[in-house]
This record gives sequence, structure tokens and C-alpha cells, in this order.
Amino acid sequence: MALLLKILIGFSVGTLIGMTGVGGGVLLLPLLIFVVRVPPIMAVGSDALFNFFTKIGSSTVHISKGTVRRHIVVSLALGSVPGSIMGVSLLTYLRNVYGSGVNTFITTAIGILLICIPTLLLFQSRIEEHVTTRPATMKSQLGISAIGLLAGFLVGMTSVGSGSIIMMLLLLFYSFSPRVMVGTDIVHAVALTGVTSVMHWKLGNVDMRLVGTLLLGSIPGGLLGSYLSTRVPVLWLRRILCTVLLATGARMIWA
Repeated sequence: MALLLKILIGFSVGTLIGMTGVGGGVLLLPLLIFVVRVPPIMAVGSDALFNFFTKIGSSTVHISKGTVRRHIVVSLALGSVPGSIMGVSLLTYLRNVYGSGVNTFITTAIGILLICIPTLLLFQSRIEEHVTTRPATMKSQLGISAIGLLAGFLVGMTSVGSGSIIMMLLLLFYSFSPRVMVGTDIVHAVALTGVTSVMHWKLGNVDMRLVGTLLLGSIPGGLLGSYLSTRVPVLWLRRILCTVLLATGARMIWA
């Protein structure tokens, strides 16, 4: 039953990602912590590896279709890789000092992000309306690296932020077509979650069997979600999902 539950969770998360585009981290982490009862620090490491594998396929598609801006990926990675190292190092320090108390810190941090990210998603269209295309400058490249640093730090601590947060903040500097924004973000997320998951794996924070079981469900779920995305009212589903995530974030902070 436990195996079936994990496969079902992977299938549900994959389907929702395929339909709504909402990141896997914000969807999967609460389920791992509250339903499967995975310790938060183990959930973070396993979720990072799960996100890495789920984005490899779509990243290759975007690269082949030319919907990736490589210079932005590089600028983001220059900040996100050291940021991720800082985030994982902070968790390691907290675990060494406070032991299992690090799980309380992680739960609170995830709760805050589960409030911030859905709020940004709800106002995404309004943000995009006020953004105009900007040329690439040295100042903007430094700003993108700063965004990468922040996102990498958050991903290192919580495995959340490699998608939605970067997408929203990138709108401050660029306004490419949605396909290019998504493709660039996904390719960078592969690099970021790959580095993060390796660091967590070395620290023993990854449950390989859990990741494999989740992928058994998420891969067909993602295919189904992509198929349903043109046949269901995705906008309303996304709003409902954001509302649920806001409530979940509040619950995690309160706990």
C-alpha cells in the first residue's frame, strides 16, 4: 500500500505539472512531508533529484527547438551554483548544531515559499502586462546572476524555487516569448537541481527508492497532464491549486 501511495502521488504531481505548469517542488514537498511522513531534510534532497530527472526530457526538447537563451542560463548558473552550495551548507550546519531541529527550520522555510510562490503565480499575468523587452547589458547580466544566487540558495535549502521564482524575477530584465522563458528556465533548472541533488546525495539526504517510485507515477502523469491541458479549464485549476498551496503554506508555518 505504501508503494502504491507513492506511485499515486508521483502520478498526481506529474499530471498537475503537465496541466498547470506549476513547479514540482511546491506540489510534491507537502505531500512527502505530511502524507508519506518523510523527514523534511530527506524530502528536500529527494525532491531535488526528482525535479532533476523530470526536467531532463523537456530540456532536450527546448534545446532542439531553439527556445533556450544560453547566455541567460550561464548568467543564472554563475549565481545559482554557489547559492545552492550555500543553502546546503547552511542545512548541514543547522543539522550539526540542532540535530533533528533542522526539520522544523525546513518546514517553516517551505511554508513561507508556499505562500510567496502561489501569490506570484496568481498575479503573473498582471506582472507580464507591465514588462517590456529590454536589451542585454552588463548590469542586467549581473542582476540575473543575483537572481540565480537567491534561487540557488532557496533550492539548496528547500528544493523549491528553480522554476516559479526565477521566472517571475526574470521578467524584471527580459520579456521573451513564453516558450523561450520556459525553455531557458527549464534548462537552467536541470543544472541547478543536478548540482543540488548531488550535494544532498553525498550527505545522505536522498532516498533513491522513493525517487524511483515517484518517477514511475510522474512520467505517465506528465504525459496525461500535457494531453489534458488543452481540454480542461487550466486557468481555474491553477487558481484553485494556488489557493490550496497558500493554505498548505500557512499550515506549515503554523505547525
